[in-house]
Parts: sequence; C-alpha cells; structure tokens
Amino acid sequence: MEDRLDSIEKQVTGKRNFDTPPLHLWDPPLSGDIAINIDANGQWFHDGGSIKRPALVNLFASILRREADGEYYLVTPAEKWRIQVALHPLMVVDVDVTTVDEQAVLRLTLNTGRRVDVGPDHPLELEPKVGQIATVPLANGLSAIFTRSAWYRLVALAEESEGRMALRSGGFSYDLGSIEGHS
Repeated sequence: MEDRLDSIEKQVTGKRNFDTPPLHLWDPPLSGDIAINIDANGQWFHDGGSIKRPALVNLFASILRREADGEYYLVTPAEKWRIQVALHPLMVVDVDVTTVDEQAVLRLTLNTGRRVDVGPDHPLELEPKVGQIATVPLANGLSAIFTRSAWYRLVALAEESEGRMALRSGGFSYDLGSIEGHS
C-alpha cells in the first residue's frame, strides 16, 4: 500500500502547480480504492495510521476532488483512487478580516495553508450534522469545516441583528443563526 502513496506522490511532485492543478483536465479511469480516510476532525489516515507529514497531506489535498457520485478521489493524470471522507475533507483553522476594494472581507486559512476569501465563490454555509458550525465550499467539489477555535473567532466577528448573528464579507451578508444558538 505504501507503494501506491509513493506512486501518487512521484506523479505530481515537481511537475505542476500545487495551488491550482488542472484537475478538470485529468480523467483517468478508476484505479481502485486506497486505504486513505479523512476523519470528521480533518485528520488524514493511511492503513489506520495517521499521515504525519504535512507536505504529503497538502499534496494529497491539492489533488483531491469530489465527483458527481458524491465520492472523493485522489486524481493524477494517470491514476484515480477513491478515498473515504467522514464529513468535510478540509478544515478552516483561522479567520482574519482584510480589505479588498475598500470592503471588509473575511479571509480564511485552511489546514493546508491555503487562503480563501468568503464571498460568492466561497459563501459561508451551516452544517446541520454538527450543530450548525460554519463550512465553506471550495473548488473541485470540496468543502472545509471550521475548527472550534476558528468558529469561535468567526462568531466573535458576527453582529447581532433582530436576534440573529450575521457577518458581512465583500458586500455579502451571511447568517450564522439565532443568538440563542451561540450563547
């Protein structure tokens, strides 16, 4: 099984853009299932053991996509391996407020180090499976759920309006639910 991990890593290392690989151009046939899973806390495992190398997790996250069948796959130009994801494959670990075009924008940092701005392409959504914690949709059918500390920071940035908690980012408003749910 370790050979499969090495094979995937060798296919993509040094040959591509790690930030925006052209996953939409890669359509190899299914190679099978690989014993990689991501638990509900965003921890990556291979054959039951934690993947401890952040560079390997980041590499795999960069070639991960969710397809129309709802399944998650690691995709290279030559291989496509199905993996298991318990809830959301990525985590939002921090929230900052920055200014873009003279408007306040929420900038999220993912557990891979990648940053995304909350807006039309990445709106805040609430996850009913875990008590309405915020999530954000990402490219390639992926999503990220807020860690506890990032969620608390997000709620602290919210403003109360008519018994609801809301945030603005780049001119758009996002509802975080009732104040009772955040006390």
